[in-house]
Amino acid sequence: MSDDVNAHSGYVIGVDFGTLSGRAVVVRVADGAELGTAVHEYEHGVIEDRLPGSGVKLGPSWALQSPEDWRAVLRNAVPKAVAAAGVPAAEVIGIGTDFTACTVLPALADGTPLCEVDGHADRPHAWPKLWKHHAAQPQADRVNAVAEELGEAWLPLYGGKISSEWEFAKALQVLQEDPDMYARADRWIEAADWIIWQLTGSESRNLCTAGYKGIHTEAGYPSREYLTALDPGFADFLAKLEHPLSPLGGLAGQLTAEAAAWTGLPEGIAVAVGNVDAHVTAAAANAVHTGQMVAIMGTSTCHIMPADQLAEVPGMCGVVRDGIVDGLWGYEAGQSGVGDIFGWFVDTSVPAAYEAEADRRGISVHDYLVELAEKQQVGQHGLVALDWHNGNRSVLVDHDLSAVVVGQTLATRPEDTYRALIEATAFGTRRIVEAFETSGVAVEEFIAAGGLLKNRFLMQVYADVLRRPLSVIGSEQGPALGSAIHAAVAAGAYADVPAAAAVMGRRTEAVYVPDDARADGYDRLYAEYRELHDHFAGVAHGGSGVLHRLRAIRNEAVR
Repeated sequence: MSDDVNAHSGYVIGVDFGTLSGRAVVVRVADGAELGTAVHEYEHGVIEDRLPGSGVKLGPSWALQSPEDWRAVLRNAVPKAVAAAGVPAAEVIGIGTDFTACTVLPALADGTPLCEVDGHADRPHAWPKLWKHHAAQPQADRVNAVAEELGEAWLPLYGGKISSEWEFAKALQVLQEDPDMYARADRWIEAADWIIWQLTGSESRNLCTAGYKGIHTEAGYPSREYLTALDPGFADFLAKLEHPLSPLGGLAGQLTAEAAAWTGLPEGIAVAVGNVDAHVTAAAANAVHTGQMVAIMGTSTCHIMPADQLAEVPGMCGVVRDGIVDGLWGYEAGQSGVGDIFGWFVDTSVPAAYEAEADRRGISVHDYLVELAEKQQVGQHGLVALDWHNGNRSVLVDHDLSAVVVGQTLATRPEDTYRALIEATAFGTRRIVEAFETSGVAVEEFIAAGGLLKNRFLMQVYADVLRRPLSVIGSEQGPALGSAIHAAVAAGAYADVPAAAAVMGRRTEAVYVPDDARADGYDRLYAEYRELHDHFAGVAHGGSGVLHRLRAIRNEAVR
């Protein structure tokens, strides 16, 4: 057997920690073949109403998670995936993980989450804040206002605004609403790094989350002067963050005996540096070159793209050197609600007759609505919607915004609104692509990934709205496969992520091609979307402030 074959022998594990579950996949190093997979549903899911055990009520726009749910993925999904693959655990050479972001938690110096410290389980701010925790919008507003006032050089690298989803806003909320918990937290750490701590027994910090979610640029973190201006109690915040940053695909450490017992994997195998679910997916699609935009489409959508140039793109989530792949600038943008919007509509707005018909035919309500909606001509429903049910991540970066549907009449049917919501998310993506291209950053290929790929009608709508072909990732487990690819690099099987992605990643080009007639119709609807977008964006963007006023009224009423 040649040295090259030996170098590429064995298997790696990728573990994707999502919003509601964690998934493990076993991947062959030699060719990226996915041999076995398993899913573990989180017992607590998204904690949005009351804390587990204590029943303490949470406020509006809260979203928390339980660290024990994440450990349970290692104990359950990993060994089940290995068993399903039918490969010897002894031949697994590495494990990689990815996480939603910014999902962040306060912890003691040894990594113990504050919610697991005696006496803290009934303190909301002791729990990890999930990516879609939006209750820190007032703090985000403060982060941005002070940055503008002081002329902070890093602000344009984040599209001119820091999101309420990111690390600083969430930490500032803890300080201002529960200073005792803030003081008790020795570490403020992304779940992407915390899970690596569990696997290796030592703390590490990845370049990706620090750059995109933690305002770490080539010049470092924001200054003490800036932090003091935010809040005098925030002056020493960096002490909870600072740690050497590790490159993506790097070796974080070796699997401990305890973690080996959890997972059934060999002690001492390579553990890759932590990463974000969206960013690792670029490797899974072998889309690690300039101009390849990957849209990871699920409950939300994250748009990531490597480029060889640095530019200021309004409303982008960030641009980080080496943030996706070494040697290139990595751009990120996104939409806070996509699949969640469709799920909300089915859960709240579909009459029983539709549910009964779907059940009679043995299909999901989603499939039934799609079947009805795809029979329509573009614009036949007479509706335009704004996809802001979970706020706007890009390009407005404002989670106090809410959704709008215009054009409903007594003749409007559920399938009409469902189609309009699908189109709205496509319009939101088009707005993001336009922001990049008008800023001089060309999108040369658009690649779709994520759970929504199975909705072929939705994919065709996106191709028509964007007026460009859609390539499709060659895996249903993009993030998990991407994590496995990073594990192969960390284990030394490949020299770097692009080399591993070229062998183990895959995509099919131009699976969906736009139809000119439909695209013309969508151009007309998109013009109406843009008018609504700009009108309802808020006074800061020259529009109406009605959505902000409605949010304020709601928050006052539910307190």
